[in-house]
Amino acid sequence: MIKGTSMDKYLQIENAKMVFDTKQGRFVALTDVNLTVRQGEFISLIGHSGCGKSTLLNLVAGLLDASSGVLLLGDKEIKGPGPERAVVFQNHSLLPWLTCFGNVYLAVERVFGGREAKKQLRQRTRAALELVGLAHAMHKHPHEISGGMKQRVGIARALAMEPKVLLMDEPFGALDALTRAGLQDELMRIVHETRATVLMVTHDVDEAVLLSDRIVMMTNGPAATIGEVLPVTLPRPRDRLLLADNAHYHQLRGRVLEFLYQRQMRHAA
Repeated sequence: MIKGTSMDKYLQIENAKMVFDTKQGRFVALTDVNLTVRQGEFISLIGHSGCGKSTLLNLVAGLLDASSGVLLLGDKEIKGPGPERAVVFQNHSLLPWLTCFGNVYLAVERVFGGREAKKQLRQRTRAALELVGLAHAMHKHPHEISGGMKQRVGIARALAMEPKVLLMDEPFGALDALTRAGLQDELMRIVHETRATVLMVTHDVDEAVLLSDRIVMMTNGPAATIGEVLPVTLPRPRDRLLLADNAHYHQLRGRVLEFLYQRQMRHAA
């Protein structure tokens, strides 16, 4: 899976601006966005609805082209989608006629099919499903498994591509609280094992503090930008039960809530 040593400027977003042409005229979604992500770092993007979090993630994914500015991954400009940037959406987007194995294998074949034998592709697929704890369900179809398991398949599919950056757009937002907590713990374990670089959009303050190395807090739109970047200096590995009584955890949580509340009140005024 994903290995590597720390790089100070692994993913760079420089003066990014995103303008959409609408029936009501030009809409400035993002402006003057600057962010540098180190290799192996877990970054959460948080802010109110409409602040451009998903738009920024889509720029990094190459699903949108910035109106101005530049985005670099490993000193190579991002131009369109690519297997080095895998996306996990809130909707798992699994193909219902394929098994869990088949859904992951399809992605593996697309990335590695031209240079590896089918035996190796199958090994990659099994390894990814084992990593997310789904070896027992690899031959089941999506309708035969729970919502949380479907999201695990989506994560397995993304990791199987061995991306340089894992992009996650509210991956646990549609799940119940207990399932969400379990998958957050799984994600922490997977990121620790693979040393993945992660950029995740979330509305959940506790999720951001639990998972992140830094929390990027976005101002309200239109013309949203990065308002503040909060380092999360809690030691790893993290245990959610122990953090419940951790004063620093609550201090960080309070900082994020204060930022979001102040922005909301300022926007309402």
